This record gives sequence, structure tokens and C-alpha cells, in this order.
Amino acid sequence: MFEFSQLRCFVAVAEELHFGRAARRLNMTQPPLSRQIQLLEHALGVTLFDRTSRSVQLTPAGRAFLPEARQMLRLAEGAAVSARRVARGEAGSITLGFTAGSSYGFLPRLVALAMAEMPDVDLVLREMITARQMEALGAGSLDAGLVRLPVDRRGNELACVLREPLVLAAPESHPLARADAPGLRDLDRVPFIMYAADSPTEGRYFHDLTTSLFRAAEIAPSYVQHCSQVHAILALVSAGMGVALVPESSGNLLARGVVLRELRPVPRPLGELQMVWRRGNDNPALRMFRDLVLPKLIAVRSGRPPFGLRRDGFVRHELPRLQAAVDQERDAAEDHEAAQDHEPGHI
Repeated sequence: MFEFSQLRCFVAVAEELHFGRAARRLNMTQPPLSRQIQLLEHALGVTLFDRTSRSVQLTPAGRAFLPEARQMLRLAEGAAVSARRVARGEAGSITLGFTAGSSYGFLPRLVALAMAEMPDVDLVLREMITARQMEALGAGSLDAGLVRLPVDRRGNELACVLREPLVLAAPESHPLARADAPGLRDLDRVPFIMYAADSPTEGRYFHDLTTSLFRAAEIAPSYVQHCSQVHAILALVSAGMGVALVPESSGNLLARGVVLRELRPVPRPLGELQMVWRRGNDNPALRMFRDLVLPKLIAVRSGRPPFGLRRDGFVRHELPRLQAAVDQERDAAEDHEAAQDHEPGHI
């Protein structure tokens, strides 16, 4: 079988029709070039050139072989370039799991950023609940996932990519929809649509988070319905069955007749979205993704992308224009957490 080095020699001689010029083009002497052509002709079992002391011409077999030789060289060079780009993480694919809740606002931002930073990497998305994502990560069918805590951290790396508050969802005719600075205590004994405690989806995460907020505030809303999904809760709020607490990013799902209001003070802890991947994952595209995309997402993890709040406390649904404002909010949140860590009796 012939070698690619022999093909390069053949193409050079075929294009120059002169062994001396072809040898100079290839930065080699003429005898080794002639030897490579002889080896190629022997491997093919045909004569590629008619040689005389005055000229070199392609034979019919040589003319037929030339475009094929060029194509094989292009394919080989393309394969080498592709392999190097995949090894550097500039090409390839990433399979990413995500929960339904992460698609309200964060996932579109992630996808847009990945497409801008890594245009030649295919992002394959799989909607899965957190438990299924963790199983898929262990089986190697996912490169990374967007999950809610708690998860098994053994063998995994986690990064918090979003922190956002829960906000009040109320029918537009409800008194709390227009109240001045509504707070958690205003929900005491109010008809409330709660997350299902036995939900296999994110409902369990938000049930536990909401329950902890009510316990800390020493209030007891009147639960009238339990749902697993935020969009179902918003539909019931729209029907006037009660109020609810929903992640701020769910504003993209806002049903007709529903108003979102900031609670003051902002309830803590905030809802968190984590990105998780296996520590031993050797996908170069995932490494590039972590280097280029993840830092830009984590930079605003304590802010509220892609949402914000107007001065009147009503939630608006647009991307923040000033990164400085997001950074300021992030710093304030971190200062608040640090102050809590130093409170007497805090463990």
C-alpha cells in the first residue's frame, strides 16, 4: 500500500512536470523523489509518468489518478485538522442535561453563550429530572447537567451557576398584587398553592425551600393545592385559587392575569441551580466549555439574570444591561451570607 508522502511527491511532479522543480518545492533532493514515485508506481502496478531526457508527461493512468490523489491528501489534511480541533476542545459535542426549571431563563442564556463562544461544538440537550441526570452522568451518557441539590457529590464537580429569589405570584385582583412591599408574613393563613412534597421533579426542591422559609418566618399559609411544576402552579394562580412562591426566572411562563412581586426583605436562602460533571470526564469540548463559558455564567450567579426588579417591586423580564449592577448585587449577597456566618450561635 502506498503512503501519503508518496502521494505528495506524485502531486508535486504531476503539477510541475519536472522532477527538479518538484524536488525543490518539496525541499528534498531529486533521487529520493524519483524513488518515491517508483515505489508508488510499484504499489499501484501502473506507470504514472512517461519520462524522457527532455520531458515528463502524465500517462492516462497518471491523469486519472491525479484528482484522486489530491482528494485523498485533502481528506487526510482535513482529518488531521479535525482531530487537532477536537483535542483542543474547539470541535466535537457536549451532551447536557437540564431540568424544566432551568429552561425558564438560564438555559437559553447558556445555549446562546455556548453558540457564540464555541460555534463548532454541538450542544446536545436532554431534559431530565435531577435523579436521572445523576444516573446518566455515572453511566457516561451525559457530559454535564443542570441540577438541584441535594446530589451525590462523590466523583463529581459542582458549580453554582445561578442564585435567584422566590417571588410572589398572585392573581392581579388579589390585594397582595398591589400591596406596598409585600413580605413573607403577609402570606400567613392566605390560600396558597404549594409544591408537591413527593414530586420527582424540581417540585420537591422548591417544596423544601418554601417550607424552610415559612418555618423561619413562623407563618402557616393555607395550602389549597399541591403541584409539581411551576407552570401548573402559575395556571392555578391565574384561575384565582391562591398565591404562590415561584423562582423569579419563571416570569417567562407568566400566565394571563398573574402578577409577580418581589418580597421584602428578599427571602433567604435563595434558590440555586448547580452545574455538575464527572471529575474524570475527558471530553476536550467539556474542558473548553468550562474554561470559556462557565466562568462567565458563574460571574453572575448571585445576581438575577435574565430578570430584574423595578423600583416599584414588580418583576420585569429583560436582560440586565449593566454588568456592574449585577456584580454589586452579587457582592451584597455574599456580604450578607458572610455576616450570617458570624452571628452568635451560628454553626
